[in-house]
Amino acid sequence: MGAAEHPTPHGNTTTVSADILPLDLDNPGHGAGLLQLLDHYAHDPMGGGQGLTAAVKTTLVERLREIPHFYAALAFADDRAVGLIDGFFGFSTFAAEPLLNIHDLVVHADYRGRGIGRALLAHVEAVATETGCCKLTLEVLSHNAAALATYERAGFRPYQLDPQAGQALFLQKKL
Repeated sequence: MGAAEHPTPHGNTTTVSADILPLDLDNPGHGAGLLQLLDHYAHDPMGGGQGLTAAVKTTLVERLREIPHFYAALAFADDRAVGLIDGFFGFSTFAAEPLLNIHDLVVHADYRGRGIGRALLAHVEAVATETGCCKLTLEVLSHNAAALATYERAGFRPYQLDPQAGQALFLQKKL
């Protein structure tokens, strides 16, 4: 899931210089940035509009430490975390190679449309290439036009094996 860049309310689309750093879950500032950005995204209609629960805020950082195939990076600008990309390494059985699934791409609303999302996508693509991944995958809501445009500019396309079979759909079953 993920938010992408949008013009600011005033139409600002200037590029902002941001430092992209791998997330360090042992750094309290990084953990706080992760939680703040995910909560910001969760409050957005594209993130469900509800915000993170208190239980998630209390346990997420510790639970992520337990997952060896988790990867994330933060974008810092103006002395604060303004963007986040996270995902999980998986495996393509058809290619017999690892892949990286982007789970969240979040850019704080005050910084959208300024190149932060593009920089985070480029960072994670470099990480995936360096680790021998055959592809990046992600899911996006069909009406999130801004995110779709950002992903398309970054080279993402709908997944299909055969045009006759149609595009792959993302499904879920809550347990």
